[in-house]
Amino acid sequence: MCGIGGIAYRARERQPDRAQLERMAQALHHRGPDGTGFHVGRGIGLAHTRLSIIDLATGDQPVHNETGQVQVVFNGEIFNFIELRADLERAGHRFYTHSDTEVIVHLYEEYGDRFPDFLNGQFAIALWDTDRQRLVLVRDRVGIRPLFYRLDDSSIAFASEVKALVRAGLVAPRLAPQALAEVFTFWGPIGDHSVFEGVLSLPPGQMLSYERGTLRTWTYWDWNFSREQERTEGALADRAQQLRELMIDAVRLQLRADVPVGVYLSGGLDSSVIAALVKNYSNTPLRTFSLTFEDAEFDERNYQEELVRHLKTEHSVINCRRSDIASAFPRAIWHAESPVVRAAPAPMMLLSGLVRSRGYKVVLTGEGADEVFGGYDLFKEARLRRFMARAPHSVMRPKLLERLYPYLANSPAASVGFAQRFFSEGAEHAAEPYFAHIPRWTTTQRISQFFSGGLRDAVGHWDPYAAINAQLPAAIRDWPPLGRDQYVEAHTLMAGYLLNSQCDRMAMANSVEGRVPFLDHRVIDFASALPSRYRLMGLQEKFLLKHAMRDLLPESVTQRTKQPYRVPDISSFVNAGSLVDYASELLGSARIRDAGYFDPQAVAKLVAKCLKGRAIGFGDNMAFMGILSTMLVDELFVRNPAGVAPTF
Repeated sequence: MCGIGGIAYRARERQPDRAQLERMAQALHHRGPDGTGFHVGRGIGLAHTRLSIIDLATGDQPVHNETGQVQVVFNGEIFNFIELRADLERAGHRFYTHSDTEVIVHLYEEYGDRFPDFLNGQFAIALWDTDRQRLVLVRDRVGIRPLFYRLDDSSIAFASEVKALVRAGLVAPRLAPQALAEVFTFWGPIGDHSVFEGVLSLPPGQMLSYERGTLRTWTYWDWNFSREQERTEGALADRAQQLRELMIDAVRLQLRADVPVGVYLSGGLDSSVIAALVKNYSNTPLRTFSLTFEDAEFDERNYQEELVRHLKTEHSVINCRRSDIASAFPRAIWHAESPVVRAAPAPMMLLSGLVRSRGYKVVLTGEGADEVFGGYDLFKEARLRRFMARAPHSVMRPKLLERLYPYLANSPAASVGFAQRFFSEGAEHAAEPYFAHIPRWTTTQRISQFFSGGLRDAVGHWDPYAAINAQLPAAIRDWPPLGRDQYVEAHTLMAGYLLNSQCDRMAMANSVEGRVPFLDHRVIDFASALPSRYRLMGLQEKFLLKHAMRDLLPESVTQRTKQPYRVPDISSFVNAGSLVDYASELLGSARIRDAGYFDPQAVAKLVAKCLKGRAIGFGDNMAFMGILSTMLVDELFVRNPAGVAPTF
């Protein structure tokens, strides 16, 4: 895992400023504290910070081909580099390192722009072709590793994180009104948007070329649910075995490292599957790490301890208090570089700190299983909502909603009347690909009620449904409903929030590389071709995954109802009837008015409600976290163009 940055000029004779590249590297030091590397030539400058994991001795970047005409810096891992190297050597290519980076160089020589098709990994790649004066940027298929760029008339500049562009003086950070509207609807920016004006994000599964001032982007991979196979006779056992073998191989590949590899253990199915596969199908000692909470509502330590006993793993735990979340939150936002509507990233950052303190640089996680195998409550909820929409006046059908959200203290399904109103929202859009997400988006979008008049005017008549439709493939309307739901989830919450703000950034805050075997593209392709019922059987989520792994885990884990990762939000920032100091300052009326994003009176009423303990609903909770995190982004970036870490 590493950090990359650089700048390419339209004019061939122009040479980048080395000091500017060094400032980029300084801003990315947390992504690669083990070394830096640079390439400066006519029209191009590349910067790299290294977290040494594979080929500790000779893996420094940039890496080049035999003639030096192709230069590469990249962030991530190519897990199948051993097999690729063998094929390339048979084709006559000569290697001078033992790193995974070098296969990228020779694949480009051999296959040109088709080279990402051969990569099994998670990556953000920058490749410079000197002969053509051409920069190629590539992001992995699902967006595990970030990559941002800024374009003007004379150049393109790129980096793993926006703060590198800021530190280099290439971007004057200002929050983009439409991006804020997207965050406060979809939980993250969509498409190629970032939260900063003038800064674009290369979308997952896309490539970009910049050749003598001409920019071109295209998609080389995407999720596809058009191939669902409905043949079922004798298929369950076969498909379960195929899935097991595929997951074993995905884990085997992602254990490749020249440093120790650990595993996150949440107590749920997904991380337990990863840990069990490491235990039973590898020679890697099983070392696990868990997060617990002082609040029983969010704590899963009983399940974690059961799994530790079952798997006989060496285990470490960090117990997270509310005060820990409040203390860590500004630093989490500095790393996330985005407003968020949950405090959830902060404990994940504390967990990666535990991993690093125990001498580990790499950890496998269970992210992605819910998106790939239909694990979220949202998918079950959508199935029931479609069922209800076919008989909107039924008294019995809404009672099925009582089976949702058993883990919530204030479940929206607790009252049948409220549930019927809540889950009927958007019923007129039942045929739309985004139908499943309307209740969540509607709740999140209530944050816009706190917008200032100026921000409302800047957002204008933005339509979230039109915005998301513009991002969807035309063929999606022909897919089964669950496939449509999964596609939208993967391209909104997963890519825009989970992988960005909660996964990559919170691990890299402590120089830890998170790896996600469930997002191996072969696993995604396999799962996407399954009949929908093998992913969601009635209201049983991840049916085939549970069936395939049932003998490796305790029944209490495989049969447990999905409980998503949640943390105490508002309550973490309230102490003895007052807000923690920095929150009190940032949410004060004068500061709110000066920033200009939110209405001071509306925010003051929300804060008063929080201090009285009356803000218990999803809407209030997300509004508080969204406003506080926006004000932190404003403080840490807009008012701090040097891009330095917070001092709260």
